[in-house]
Amino acid sequence: MGYHHGPHPRNVRDFSTYVYSRVFTIDGKVYHDGISARNRQILAAQPVAPCSSLQGLSTKPIKEFIMTEFTYEYFLSLIKSIKIKLPKFEMPKLKIQDLTARLPIVQGGMGVGISLSGLASAVAESGGIGLIAANGIGLTEADYFKDGRAANIRALRREIREARARTDGIIGVNIMVALNDFHELLDTAIEERVDLIVIGAGLPIKNIPVEKIRENNVKIAPIVSTERAANLSFKMWKRIYNDVPDAVIVEGPEAGGHLGVPEDEIESPAYKLEKVIPEVVESIHAFEKECNKEIPVIAAGGIFTGNDIYKIMNLGARAVQMGTRFVATDECDADPKFKEAYVSARQEDIGIIKSPVGLPGRAIVNGFLKKAATEKQPFKCPWRCLAGCQADDANYCISIALNNARKGRLERGFAFVGTNAYRVEKVVPVSALMGVLETGYVKALFADMRVKAADVIERVKALKEEYRIAEKRLGELKAEYEYSLSEKFRNMREGSASLRQEYKKTAARLAELRLKLTEQIFETYAIIMNG
Repeated sequence: MGYHHGPHPRNVRDFSTYVYSRVFTIDGKVYHDGISARNRQILAAQPVAPCSSLQGLSTKPIKEFIMTEFTYEYFLSLIKSIKIKLPKFEMPKLKIQDLTARLPIVQGGMGVGISLSGLASAVAESGGIGLIAANGIGLTEADYFKDGRAANIRALRREIREARARTDGIIGVNIMVALNDFHELLDTAIEERVDLIVIGAGLPIKNIPVEKIRENNVKIAPIVSTERAANLSFKMWKRIYNDVPDAVIVEGPEAGGHLGVPEDEIESPAYKLEKVIPEVVESIHAFEKECNKEIPVIAAGGIFTGNDIYKIMNLGARAVQMGTRFVATDECDADPKFKEAYVSARQEDIGIIKSPVGLPGRAIVNGFLKKAATEKQPFKCPWRCLAGCQADDANYCISIALNNARKGRLERGFAFVGTNAYRVEKVVPVSALMGVLETGYVKALFADMRVKAADVIERVKALKEEYRIAEKRLGELKAEYEYSLSEKFRNMREGSASLRQEYKKTAARLAELRLKLTEQIFETYAIIMNG
Protein backbone atom coordinates (compact mmCIF):
# COMPACT_ATOMS: atom_id res chain seq x y z
CA MET A 1 0.00 0.00 0.00
CA GLY A 2 1.53 3.33 -1.05
CA TYR A 3 0.52 6.95 -0.55
CA HIS A 4 1.06 10.01 -2.69
CA HIS A 5 0.62 13.00 -0.41
CA GLY A 6 -0.28 16.56 -1.18
CA PRO A 7 1.90 19.48 -0.08
CA HIS A 8 3.69 18.85 3.20
CA PRO A 9 2.00 20.73 6.06
CA ARG A 10 4.07 23.61 7.35
CA ASN A 11 2.40 23.86 10.72
CA VAL A 12 -0.25 22.18 12.77
CA ARG A 13 -2.98 24.43 11.35
CA ASP A 14 -2.54 22.71 8.00
CA PHE A 15 -3.19 19.25 9.39
CA SER A 16 -6.93 19.02 8.78
CA THR A 17 -6.47 19.96 5.12
CA TYR A 18 -3.51 17.62 4.83
CA VAL A 19 -5.40 14.67 6.27
CA TYR A 20 -8.53 14.94 4.14
CA SER A 21 -7.29 16.38 0.85
CA ARG A 22 -4.96 13.91 -0.84
CA VAL A 23 -4.37 11.63 -3.77
CA PHE A 24 -3.17 8.18 -2.78
CA THR A 25 -3.15 4.56 -3.91
CA ILE A 26 -4.28 1.42 -2.14
CA ASP A 27 -3.67 -1.95 -3.75
CA GLY A 28 -3.03 -0.31 -7.09
CA LYS A 29 -6.25 1.78 -7.06
CA VAL A 30 -6.04 5.57 -7.21
CA TYR A 31 -8.11 7.57 -4.75
CA HIS A 32 -8.84 11.27 -4.43
CA ASP A 33 -10.72 12.68 -1.46
CA GLY A 34 -11.98 9.25 -0.53
CA ILE A 35 -12.98 8.17 -4.03
CA SER A 36 -11.70 5.16 -5.95
CA ALA A 37 -11.28 5.34 -9.71
CA ARG A 38 -13.79 2.50 -10.20
CA ASN A 39 -16.37 4.27 -8.03
CA ARG A 40 -15.74 7.75 -9.44
CA GLN A 41 -19.00 7.81 -11.44
CA ILE A 42 -21.06 6.82 -8.41
CA LEU A 43 -19.32 8.92 -5.78
CA ALA A 44 -19.03 11.93 -8.11
CA ALA A 45 -16.06 13.57 -6.42
CA GLN A 46 -17.67 14.24 -3.08
CA PRO A 47 -16.25 17.08 -0.98
CA VAL A 48 -14.53 15.85 2.15
CA ALA A 49 -14.49 17.55 5.53
CA PRO A 50 -13.10 16.59 8.94
CA CYS A 51 -15.47 14.20 10.69
CA SER A 52 -17.13 14.60 14.02
CA SER A 53 -16.61 11.87 16.61
CA LEU A 54 -18.68 8.76 16.10
CA GLN A 55 -20.66 7.08 18.82
CA GLY A 56 -19.48 3.76 20.16
CA LEU A 57 -21.02 0.66 18.69
CA SER A 58 -23.23 -1.89 20.34
CA THR A 59 -21.54 -5.13 21.41
CA LYS A 60 -24.58 -7.16 20.37
CA PRO A 61 -24.09 -10.04 17.89
CA ILE A 62 -24.32 -8.87 14.28
CA LYS A 63 -27.70 -10.53 13.53
CA GLU A 64 -29.30 -8.95 16.58
CA PHE A 65 -27.63 -5.63 15.77
CA ILE A 66 -28.99 -5.69 12.20
CA MET A 67 -32.53 -6.54 13.25
CA THR A 68 -32.78 -4.18 16.22
CA GLU A 69 -30.37 -1.29 15.76
CA PHE A 70 -29.43 -1.03 12.08
CA THR A 71 -32.53 0.94 11.13
CA TYR A 72 -33.10 3.39 8.29
CA GLU A 73 -32.58 6.26 10.75
CA TYR A 74 -29.34 4.70 12.03
CA PHE A 75 -28.01 4.37 8.48
CA LEU A 76 -28.82 8.02 7.69
CA SER A 77 -27.03 9.13 10.87
CA LEU A 78 -24.00 7.04 9.90
CA ILE A 79 -23.87 8.69 6.47
CA LYS A 80 -24.14 12.10 8.10
CA SER A 81 -21.46 11.33 10.70
CA ILE A 82 -18.77 10.62 8.11
CA LYS A 83 -19.99 13.41 5.82
CA ILE A 84 -20.53 11.58 2.55
CA LYS A 85 -23.13 12.20 -0.10
CA LEU A 86 -25.23 9.18 -0.99
CA PRO A 87 -27.89 8.99 -3.70
CA LYS A 88 -31.32 9.49 -2.19
CA PHE A 89 -33.28 6.46 -1.06
CA GLU A 90 -36.42 6.68 -3.12
CA MET A 91 -39.42 4.84 -4.47
CA PRO A 92 -39.24 3.45 -8.01
CA LYS A 93 -40.71 5.68 -10.70
CA LEU A 94 -43.92 4.76 -12.48
CA LYS A 95 -43.59 4.58 -16.26
CA ILE A 96 -46.62 4.37 -18.51
CA GLN A 97 -45.12 4.42 -21.97
CA ASP A 98 -43.62 7.92 -22.39
CA LEU A 99 -45.12 9.18 -19.11
CA THR A 100 -42.90 9.02 -16.03
CA ALA A 101 -44.18 9.83 -12.55
CA ARG A 102 -41.47 10.40 -9.94
CA LEU A 103 -43.55 8.48 -7.39
CA PRO A 104 -45.58 5.32 -8.12
CA ILE A 105 -48.73 6.82 -6.62
CA VAL A 106 -51.96 7.51 -8.48
CA GLN A 107 -54.55 9.57 -6.65
CA GLY A 108 -57.89 7.85 -7.12
CA GLY A 109 -60.68 9.63 -8.94
CA MET A 110 -63.43 10.43 -6.43
CA GLY A 111 -66.64 11.55 -8.07
CA VAL A 112 -69.15 14.32 -7.52
CA GLY A 113 -66.56 17.01 -6.90
CA ILE A 114 -64.18 15.38 -4.40
CA SER A 115 -61.18 15.18 -6.75
CA LEU A 116 -61.15 18.16 -9.09
CA SER A 117 -58.29 20.35 -10.31
CA GLY A 118 -57.20 21.39 -6.81
CA LEU A 119 -56.39 17.90 -5.56
CA ALA A 120 -55.27 16.45 -8.88
CA SER A 121 -52.81 19.27 -9.59
CA ALA A 122 -51.34 19.09 -6.06
CA VAL A 123 -50.70 15.35 -6.40
CA ALA A 124 -49.20 15.79 -9.87
CA GLU A 125 -46.99 18.61 -8.62
CA SER A 126 -45.76 16.37 -5.79
CA GLY A 127 -44.62 13.68 -8.21
CA GLY A 128 -47.65 11.40 -8.46
CA ILE A 129 -50.50 11.18 -10.97
CA GLY A 130 -53.54 13.32 -10.18
CA LEU A 131 -56.98 12.26 -11.41
CA ILE A 132 -60.03 14.47 -11.93
CA ALA A 133 -63.24 12.47 -11.50
CA ALA A 134 -65.78 13.08 -14.28
CA ASN A 135 -68.72 11.45 -12.49
CA GLY A 136 -71.19 14.15 -11.42
CA ILE A 137 -68.66 16.90 -12.10
CA GLY A 138 -71.40 19.09 -13.55
CA LEU A 139 -73.00 19.38 -10.10
CA THR A 140 -70.47 22.14 -9.52
CA GLU A 141 -72.28 24.10 -12.27
CA ALA A 142 -75.37 26.24 -11.60
CA ASP A 143 -77.35 24.80 -14.53
CA TYR A 144 -76.78 21.10 -13.85
CA PHE A 145 -80.47 20.42 -13.18
CA LYS A 146 -81.40 22.06 -16.49
CA ASP A 147 -78.88 20.29 -18.71
CA GLY A 148 -76.71 17.76 -16.88
CA ARG A 149 -74.86 16.60 -19.99
CA ALA A 150 -73.76 20.06 -21.02
CA ALA A 151 -72.83 20.96 -17.43
CA ASN A 152 -70.68 17.83 -17.10
CA ILE A 153 -68.76 18.50 -20.30
CA ARG A 154 -68.22 22.18 -19.50
CA ALA A 155 -67.09 21.47 -15.93
CA LEU A 156 -64.73 18.68 -17.01
CA ARG A 157 -63.09 20.86 -19.62
CA ARG A 158 -62.70 23.70 -17.12
CA GLU A 159 -61.16 21.50 -14.41
CA ILE A 160 -58.67 19.92 -16.82
CA ARG A 161 -57.53 23.35 -17.97
CA GLU A 162 -57.28 24.67 -14.43
CA ALA A 163 -55.16 21.67 -13.41
CA ARG A 164 -52.91 22.20 -16.42
CA ALA A 165 -52.46 25.84 -15.44
CA ARG A 166 -51.30 24.81 -11.94
CA THR A 167 -48.78 22.09 -12.77
CA ASP A 168 -46.66 20.50 -15.45
CA GLY A 169 -47.16 17.14 -13.73
CA ILE A 170 -49.24 14.20 -14.94
CA ILE A 171 -52.99 14.88 -15.01
CA GLY A 172 -55.59 12.26 -15.78
CA VAL A 173 -59.36 11.81 -15.74
CA ASN A 174 -61.44 9.01 -14.22
CA ILE A 175 -64.59 8.19 -16.22
CA MET A 176 -67.21 5.57 -15.42
CA VAL A 177 -68.46 3.34 -18.25
CA ALA A 178 -71.82 3.25 -16.45
CA LEU A 179 -72.41 6.96 -17.07
CA ASN A 180 -74.98 7.78 -19.72
CA ASP A 181 -72.65 10.48 -21.04
CA PHE A 182 -69.57 8.25 -20.94
CA HIS A 183 -68.64 8.76 -24.58
CA GLU A 184 -69.12 12.53 -24.49
CA LEU A 185 -66.88 12.79 -21.41
CA LEU A 186 -64.34 10.46 -22.99
CA ASP A 187 -64.22 12.60 -26.14
CA THR A 188 -63.79 15.73 -24.01
CA ALA A 189 -60.85 14.26 -22.11
CA ILE A 190 -59.20 13.17 -25.36
CA GLU A 191 -59.74 16.59 -26.95
CA GLU A 192 -58.11 18.22 -23.93
CA ARG A 193 -55.22 15.78 -24.34
CA VAL A 194 -55.06 14.64 -20.74
CA ASP A 195 -52.13 12.37 -19.97
CA LEU A 196 -54.15 9.41 -18.73
CA ILE A 197 -57.76 8.25 -18.81
CA VAL A 198 -58.76 5.74 -16.13
CA ILE A 199 -61.98 3.90 -16.93
CA GLY A 200 -64.00 2.10 -14.25
CA ALA A 201 -67.51 0.86 -13.42
CA GLY A 202 -67.57 -1.38 -16.48
CA LEU A 203 -65.13 -2.70 -19.04
CA PRO A 204 -64.11 -0.23 -21.79
CA ILE A 205 -64.56 -2.53 -24.76
CA LYS A 206 -67.19 -1.24 -27.15
CA ASN A 207 -66.92 1.88 -29.30
CA ILE A 208 -63.67 3.16 -27.82
CA PRO A 209 -62.02 5.76 -30.13
CA VAL A 210 -58.62 4.10 -29.93
CA GLU A 211 -57.27 5.78 -33.06
CA LYS A 212 -58.18 9.21 -31.68
CA ILE A 213 -56.68 8.28 -28.32
CA ARG A 214 -53.36 7.38 -29.95
CA GLU A 215 -53.35 10.48 -32.20
CA ASN A 216 -53.61 12.67 -29.08
CA ASN A 217 -51.00 10.65 -27.13
CA VAL A 218 -53.44 9.80 -24.34
CA LYS A 219 -52.86 6.72 -22.19
CA ILE A 220 -55.67 4.38 -21.13
CA ALA A 221 -56.02 2.23 -17.99
CA PRO A 222 -59.12 0.17 -17.15
CA ILE A 223 -60.08 -0.67 -13.56
CA VAL A 224 -60.76 -4.35 -12.89
CA SER A 225 -61.33 -6.53 -9.84
CA THR A 226 -60.24 -9.92 -11.18
CA GLU A 227 -57.70 -11.52 -13.49
CA ARG A 228 -60.58 -12.69 -15.67
CA ALA A 229 -61.80 -9.12 -16.22
CA ALA A 230 -58.28 -7.91 -16.98
CA ASN A 231 -57.65 -10.70 -19.45
CA LEU A 232 -61.02 -10.16 -21.15
CA SER A 233 -60.41 -6.41 -21.55
CA PHE A 234 -57.00 -6.92 -23.13
CA LYS A 235 -58.12 -9.79 -25.37
CA MET A 236 -61.09 -7.82 -26.71
CA TRP A 237 -58.97 -4.72 -27.30
CA LYS A 238 -56.45 -6.81 -29.23
CA ARG A 239 -59.17 -8.44 -31.30
CA ILE A 240 -61.21 -5.29 -32.01
CA TYR A 241 -58.55 -2.55 -32.11
CA ASN A 242 -55.30 -4.48 -32.59
CA ASP A 243 -54.09 -2.55 -29.54
CA VAL A 244 -54.09 -2.93 -25.76
CA PRO A 245 -54.46 -0.52 -22.81
CA ASP A 246 -51.32 1.11 -21.44
CA ALA A 247 -51.84 0.08 -17.80
CA VAL A 248 -54.39 -1.72 -15.66
CA ILE A 249 -55.66 -0.85 -12.20
CA VAL A 250 -56.67 -3.76 -9.98
CA GLU A 251 -59.10 -2.64 -7.28
CA GLY A 252 -59.60 -4.87 -4.27
CA PRO A 253 -62.68 -5.12 -2.03
CA GLU A 254 -61.22 -2.83 0.68
CA ALA A 255 -61.66 0.21 -1.57
CA GLY A 256 -64.14 2.99 -0.96
CA GLY A 257 -67.20 3.79 -3.06
CA HIS A 258 -68.92 1.27 -5.30
CA LEU A 259 -67.22 -2.11 -5.28
CA GLY A 260 -66.66 -4.48 -8.18
CA VAL A 261 -67.44 -7.66 -6.25
CA PRO A 262 -70.75 -9.09 -5.03
CA GLU A 263 -71.66 -8.10 -1.48
CA ASP A 264 -71.60 -11.69 -0.21
CA GLU A 265 -68.05 -12.17 -1.57
CA ILE A 266 -66.39 -9.01 -0.27
CA GLU A 267 -64.60 -11.03 2.41
CA SER A 268 -63.75 -13.91 0.08
CA PRO A 269 -60.01 -14.72 -0.16
CA ALA A 270 -60.46 -15.07 -3.93
CA TYR A 271 -60.87 -11.29 -4.29
CA LYS A 272 -58.09 -10.25 -1.93
CA LEU A 273 -55.68 -7.84 -3.56
CA GLU A 274 -52.70 -9.91 -2.43
CA LYS A 275 -54.09 -12.86 -4.42
CA VAL A 276 -55.37 -11.04 -7.50
CA ILE A 277 -52.31 -8.83 -8.16
CA PRO A 278 -49.90 -11.73 -8.95
CA GLU A 279 -52.59 -13.32 -11.13
CA VAL A 280 -53.08 -10.15 -13.16
CA VAL A 281 -49.33 -9.54 -13.43
CA GLU A 282 -48.87 -13.02 -14.89
CA SER A 283 -51.81 -12.61 -17.26
CA ILE A 284 -50.72 -9.19 -18.52
CA HIS A 285 -47.16 -10.37 -19.05
CA ALA A 286 -48.31 -12.31 -22.11
CA PHE A 287 -49.66 -9.10 -23.65
CA GLU A 288 -46.44 -7.27 -22.80
CA LYS A 289 -44.48 -9.84 -24.78
CA GLU A 290 -46.93 -9.90 -27.68
CA CYS A 291 -47.13 -6.10 -27.97
CA ASN A 292 -43.52 -5.45 -27.00
CA LYS A 293 -44.33 -2.85 -24.36
CA GLU A 294 -44.41 -2.60 -20.59
CA ILE A 295 -47.89 -2.55 -19.07
CA PRO A 296 -47.79 -1.61 -15.39
CA VAL A 297 -50.25 -3.22 -13.00
CA ILE A 298 -51.46 -0.69 -10.42
CA ALA A 299 -52.92 -1.89 -7.11
CA ALA A 300 -55.85 -0.15 -5.42
CA GLY A 301 -58.06 -0.69 -2.39
CA GLY A 302 -57.07 -0.65 1.29
CA ILE A 303 -53.57 0.72 0.72
CA PHE A 304 -52.89 3.21 3.49
CA THR A 305 -49.17 3.41 4.35
CA GLY A 306 -45.79 3.37 2.68
CA ASN A 307 -45.31 -0.11 4.11
CA ASP A 308 -48.53 -1.20 2.37
CA ILE A 309 -47.17 0.20 -0.89
CA TYR A 310 -43.91 -1.71 -0.48
CA LYS A 311 -45.69 -5.00 0.25
CA ILE A 312 -48.05 -4.84 -2.71
CA MET A 313 -45.28 -3.76 -5.09
CA ASN A 314 -43.28 -6.76 -3.91
CA LEU A 315 -46.11 -8.88 -5.34
CA GLY A 316 -45.62 -7.42 -8.80
CA ALA A 317 -47.57 -4.15 -8.80
CA ARG A 318 -45.67 -1.24 -10.33
CA ALA A 319 -47.66 1.42 -8.50
CA VAL A 320 -50.69 2.01 -6.29
CA GLN A 321 -53.88 4.02 -6.52
CA MET A 322 -55.06 5.66 -3.29
CA GLY A 323 -58.20 7.66 -2.58
CA THR A 324 -59.00 7.80 1.13
CA ARG A 325 -55.67 9.31 2.22
CA PHE A 326 -56.04 12.13 -0.29
CA VAL A 327 -59.46 13.21 0.98
CA ALA A 328 -57.82 14.29 4.25
CA THR A 329 -55.58 16.86 2.55
CA ASP A 330 -55.70 20.64 2.40
CA GLU A 331 -56.00 20.56 -1.38
CA CYS A 332 -58.92 18.12 -1.60
CA ASP A 333 -61.78 19.93 -3.33
CA ALA A 334 -64.45 18.94 -0.78
CA ASP A 335 -65.76 21.06 2.08
CA PRO A 336 -63.75 20.93 5.35
CA LYS A 337 -66.73 19.24 7.05
CA PHE A 338 -66.48 16.38 4.55
CA LYS A 339 -62.79 15.91 5.38
CA GLU A 340 -63.54 16.10 9.09
CA ALA A 341 -65.95 13.18 8.68
CA TYR A 342 -62.93 11.06 7.71
CA VAL A 343 -60.84 12.31 10.64
CA SER A 344 -63.56 11.60 13.19
CA ALA A 345 -64.73 8.27 11.72
CA ARG A 346 -64.41 5.18 13.90
CA GLN A 347 -63.90 1.69 12.55
CA GLU A 348 -67.40 0.70 13.58
CA ASP A 349 -68.85 3.66 11.64
CA ILE A 350 -67.69 2.21 8.31
CA GLY A 351 -69.95 -0.31 6.61
CA ILE A 352 -71.28 -1.74 3.37
CA ILE A 353 -74.41 -0.16 1.90
CA LYS A 354 -76.56 -1.04 -1.09
CA SER A 355 -76.42 1.84 -3.52
CA PRO A 356 -79.44 2.99 -5.58
CA VAL A 357 -77.46 1.86 -8.64
CA GLY A 358 -77.69 -1.71 -7.41
CA LEU A 359 -74.08 -2.17 -6.29
CA PRO A 360 -72.54 -2.58 -2.84
CA GLY A 361 -70.49 0.36 -1.61
CA ARG A 362 -68.39 1.21 1.43
CA ALA A 363 -69.30 4.37 3.33
CA ILE A 364 -69.50 6.05 6.71
CA VAL A 365 -72.91 4.90 7.85
CA ASN A 366 -74.30 8.14 9.26
CA GLY A 367 -77.77 9.31 10.25
CA PHE A 368 -78.77 10.01 6.64
CA LEU A 369 -78.01 6.47 5.49
CA LYS A 370 -79.68 4.89 8.50
CA LYS A 371 -82.84 6.87 7.81
CA ALA A 372 -82.69 6.26 4.04
CA ALA A 373 -82.43 2.51 4.63
CA THR A 374 -86.03 2.41 5.79
CA GLU A 375 -87.63 5.65 4.58
CA LYS A 376 -87.83 7.20 1.12
CA GLN A 377 -86.17 10.61 1.05
CA PRO A 378 -87.86 13.19 -1.19
CA PHE A 379 -85.89 13.89 -4.37
CA LYS A 380 -86.32 14.71 -8.02
CA CYS A 381 -84.01 12.87 -10.43
CA PRO A 382 -82.04 15.55 -12.33
CA TRP A 383 -81.55 13.22 -15.30
CA ARG A 384 -80.68 9.58 -15.83
CA CYS A 385 -76.95 10.10 -15.27
CA LEU A 386 -76.21 6.43 -14.50
CA ALA A 387 -77.31 3.65 -16.83
CA GLY A 388 -78.06 1.20 -14.02
CA CYS A 389 -79.71 3.61 -11.61
CA GLN A 390 -83.03 2.37 -10.20
CA ALA A 391 -84.29 5.86 -9.44
CA ASP A 392 -87.97 4.92 -9.32
CA ASP A 393 -87.37 2.32 -6.63
CA ALA A 394 -84.60 4.16 -4.78
CA ASN A 395 -85.01 5.83 -1.39
CA TYR A 396 -82.65 8.64 -2.41
CA CYS A 397 -80.68 10.05 -5.35
CA ILE A 398 -77.06 9.06 -4.86
CA SER A 399 -75.69 11.97 -6.91
CA ILE A 400 -77.64 14.53 -4.88
CA ALA A 401 -76.65 12.84 -1.60
CA LEU A 402 -72.96 12.80 -2.51
CA ASN A 403 -73.11 16.40 -3.69
CA ASN A 404 -74.67 17.46 -0.38
CA ALA A 405 -71.85 15.69 1.46
CA ARG A 406 -69.24 17.40 -0.75
CA LYS A 407 -70.69 20.73 0.35
CA GLY A 408 -70.49 19.70 4.00
CA ARG A 409 -74.21 19.02 4.36
CA LEU A 410 -73.76 15.54 5.77
CA GLU A 411 -77.18 15.52 7.40
CA ARG A 412 -78.52 15.28 3.82
CA GLY A 413 -75.84 13.06 2.36
CA PHE A 414 -72.96 10.68 3.12
CA ALA A 415 -69.30 10.00 2.38
CA PHE A 416 -67.89 6.99 0.58
CA VAL A 417 -64.67 5.80 2.28
CA GLY A 418 -62.07 3.06 2.08
CA THR A 419 -61.86 0.41 4.77
CA ASN A 420 -58.98 2.23 6.53
CA ALA A 421 -60.61 5.65 6.76
CA TYR A 422 -60.81 5.35 10.55
CA ARG A 423 -56.99 5.49 10.63
CA VAL A 424 -56.91 9.03 9.26
CA GLU A 425 -55.74 11.31 12.08
CA LYS A 426 -55.65 14.79 10.59
CA VAL A 427 -55.84 16.86 7.43
CA VAL A 428 -52.40 17.53 5.93
CA PRO A 429 -50.93 19.10 2.77
CA VAL A 430 -50.60 16.76 -0.20
CA SER A 431 -46.83 17.29 -0.28
CA ALA A 432 -46.54 16.20 3.36
CA LEU A 433 -48.64 13.08 2.73
CA MET A 434 -46.51 12.13 -0.27
CA GLY A 435 -43.38 12.57 1.86
CA VAL A 436 -44.79 10.33 4.60
CA LEU A 437 -45.70 7.63 2.07
CA GLU A 438 -42.27 7.75 0.44
CA THR A 439 -40.46 7.58 3.78
CA GLY A 440 -42.66 4.68 4.89
CA TYR A 441 -41.88 2.81 1.68
CA VAL A 442 -38.12 3.34 2.07
CA LYS A 443 -38.18 2.22 5.71
CA ALA A 444 -40.00 -0.97 4.71
CA LEU A 445 -37.52 -1.55 1.90
CA PHE A 446 -34.60 -0.98 4.25
CA ALA A 447 -35.98 -3.33 6.91
CA ASP A 448 -36.52 -6.05 4.31
CA MET A 449 -33.22 -5.70 2.48
CA ARG A 450 -30.87 -5.20 5.43
CA VAL A 451 -30.85 -8.96 6.04
CA LYS A 452 -29.48 -9.46 2.52
CA ALA A 453 -26.82 -6.86 3.29
CA ALA A 454 -25.76 -8.57 6.54
CA ASP A 455 -22.18 -9.30 5.46
CA VAL A 456 -21.58 -5.74 4.34
CA ILE A 457 -23.21 -4.34 7.47
CA GLU A 458 -20.90 -6.47 9.60
CA ARG A 459 -17.92 -4.90 7.84
CA VAL A 460 -19.42 -1.44 8.33
CA LYS A 461 -19.80 -2.12 12.02
CA ALA A 462 -16.15 -3.21 12.41
CA LEU A 463 -14.83 -0.34 10.30
CA LYS A 464 -16.84 2.22 12.23
CA GLU A 465 -15.35 1.07 15.55
CA GLU A 466 -11.82 1.17 14.13
CA TYR A 467 -12.55 4.60 12.66
CA ARG A 468 -13.75 5.87 16.04
CA ILE A 469 -10.54 4.70 17.75
CA ALA A 470 -8.30 6.20 15.05
CA GLU A 471 -10.15 9.50 15.14
CA LYS A 472 -9.82 9.67 18.91
CA ARG A 473 -6.09 8.94 18.69
CA LEU A 474 -5.65 11.60 16.01
CA GLY A 475 -7.17 14.19 18.33
CA GLU A 476 -4.87 13.14 21.14
CA LEU A 477 -1.80 13.34 18.88
CA LYS A 478 -2.76 16.78 17.65
CA ALA A 479 -3.06 18.03 21.24
CA GLU A 480 0.27 16.46 22.21
CA TYR A 481 1.99 17.93 19.16
CA GLU A 482 0.71 21.44 19.88
CA TYR A 483 1.87 21.06 23.47
CA SER A 484 5.34 19.95 22.34
CA LEU A 485 5.69 23.05 20.13
CA SER A 486 4.96 25.48 22.94
CA GLU A 487 7.69 27.91 24.12
CA LYS A 488 8.21 26.04 27.37
CA PHE A 489 9.16 22.80 25.65
CA ARG A 490 11.56 23.92 22.90
CA ASN A 491 14.00 21.26 24.05
CA MET A 492 11.52 18.55 22.98
CA ARG A 493 12.09 18.93 19.22
CA GLU A 494 13.02 15.28 18.87
CA GLY A 495 9.82 14.20 20.61
CA SER A 496 7.67 16.49 18.45
CA ALA A 497 9.16 14.98 15.29
CA SER A 498 8.15 11.53 16.54
CA LEU A 499 4.65 12.78 17.31
CA ARG A 500 4.49 14.29 13.84
CA GLN A 501 5.34 10.94 12.24
CA GLU A 502 2.73 9.09 14.31
CA TYR A 503 0.21 11.80 13.48
CA LYS A 504 0.86 11.36 9.76
CA LYS A 505 0.45 7.58 9.99
CA THR A 506 -2.76 7.86 12.01
CA ALA A 507 -4.12 10.50 9.62
CA ALA A 508 -3.38 8.28 6.64
CA ARG A 509 -5.08 5.34 8.34
CA LEU A 510 -8.08 7.49 9.18
CA ALA A 511 -8.40 8.56 5.56
CA GLU A 512 -8.15 4.94 4.46
CA LEU A 513 -10.81 3.87 6.95
CA ARG A 514 -13.09 6.66 5.82
CA LEU A 515 -12.70 5.52 2.23
CA LYS A 516 -13.47 1.91 3.14
CA LEU A 517 -16.50 3.00 5.15
CA THR A 518 -17.72 5.06 2.20
CA GLU A 519 -17.39 2.13 -0.18
CA GLN A 520 -19.08 -0.29 2.22
CA ILE A 521 -21.95 2.16 2.74
CA PHE A 522 -22.37 2.48 -1.03
CA GLU A 523 -22.39 -1.30 -1.30
CA THR A 524 -25.08 -1.46 1.40
CA TYR A 525 -27.07 1.16 -0.51
CA ALA A 526 -26.78 -0.81 -3.75
CA ILE A 527 -27.94 -4.04 -2.11
CA ILE A 528 -30.91 -2.34 -0.47
CA MET A 529 -32.03 -0.44 -3.59
CA ASN A 530 -31.39 -3.24 -6.09
CA GLY A 531 -32.14 -6.28 -3.96
